[in-house]
Amino acid sequence: GTENRLVSLPRSRIRVIMKSSPEVSSINQDALFLTAKATELFVQYLATYSYKHGRGKEKNALTYTDLSHTAEECETFQFLADILPKKILASKYLKMLEKEKRDGEVREDNEEGEEEEDEDKAVGDSVGS
Repeated sequence: GTENRLVSLPRSRIRVIMKSSPEVSSINQDALFLTAKATELFVQYLATYSYKHGRGKEKNALTYTDLSHTAEECETFQFLADILPKKILASKYLKMLEKEKRDGEVREDNEEGEEEEDEDKAVGDSVGS
């Protein structure tokens, strides 16, 4: 009754997330309530921080960009950088993937060339002995 009004996140969803961990076999109601409340407070803190330190004040709105910027720039929230990546255009992303692929191929070619040089030196050393 009273606990339901103290937390606005759906506890059933939080229970599902908690149970998805193989180490968790059962969940105490108090632990569920505290996890829900802590999560709610964390989300509130993240949103408030992002609003205050982003462009939210200018636009009078909190945007995804504000959240992703906070995750990238603030040490406290850097663990969220993979979850809240900066938005980029699909065309830019495809170019990045293509560049990474080319760079990977260049590195592999260089590594193969270095191995061949090492083998040539070893053969030259043994011939000269």
